[in-house]
Amino acid sequence: MTASAQAEPSLESEDMPGLFQAADAVSVLGQRTYLRAVRARLLLSVLAAISAAITITVGPADIAAIGTALFFVGALSIDVLVLRSHSNQAWYDGRALAESTKTLAWRYAVGGAPFQTSLPQAEADRLFLDRIAKLRTDFGSVPLLPSRANVISDRMRSLRAAPLAERQNAYLADRIDDQRTWYADKAQFHRRQAGIYQRLMLVCELVGVSAALAKAFGVVSFDLAGIVAATISGLAAWTSTRQHATTAHAYVVATHELGLVREHLHHHSAESAWAAAIADSEAAISREHSTWRSSHGE
Repeated sequence: MTASAQAEPSLESEDMPGLFQAADAVSVLGQRTYLRAVRARLLLSVLAAISAAITITVGPADIAAIGTALFFVGALSIDVLVLRSHSNQAWYDGRALAESTKTLAWRYAVGGAPFQTSLPQAEADRLFLDRIAKLRTDFGSVPLLPSRANVISDRMRSLRAAPLAERQNAYLADRIDDQRTWYADKAQFHRRQAGIYQRLMLVCELVGVSAALAKAFGVVSFDLAGIVAATISGLAAWTSTRQHATTAHAYVVATHELGLVREHLHHHSAESAWAAAIADSEAAISREHSTWRSSHGE
């Protein structure tokens, strides 16, 4: 069996259950909102350090000190908004729900266990609907929007009814290869970002040494080293939030694991063996996501 490119992708996002689309949208919005809030809070903290290091007197008031207070108020307000919106939780839980739904959809569409093609269609549909309903219950706190998409799309049904060879090719090309490409691209992105922030922190530390010596010898009169220290702390907090190095390593491992899975899938030409192999393959993908979720404090 060889994996050949199909005329069209086997399962696009719009072919997935409506639960996937809703959870994916919530996760993307939660990630965007949370990361923007973190960036804004860290920027306000650095600005507070800058204004605290200088003095701008207008009459009896120190305008710079007032600015420092306002920057801290802004940072505090963002923290309160993040706590109230639970955007980080929506990001993590929404992604978990979306990926869990996606793995069920693929299992159903290509005849993977527990939705092997030997099951009567009505029984397979009932089992799939039960699993989807359980996911919705397990992730009841995810703030989903309404969806009009079918739980079982026409494309999912047609792929399930296709011959084994077509399902095999579709799964290898549009699930395994697509996922490996995504992991590889993201691993490169996170490696580059990790390198950029490491170099930035190194430069800031060198500047901090120079700033401290400059103040010691009276070259500057304000606390430039304190500003640099706040900047370094901000960069460290951002890299801790994004976890570029850890995420890059996890994605590299995932690409190699999926490569082994792909080769393993080539050796199954019987329906029963294929169904079990799909279950193992989806379990491998789920393990990577579980690792990602755990690394983000879940």
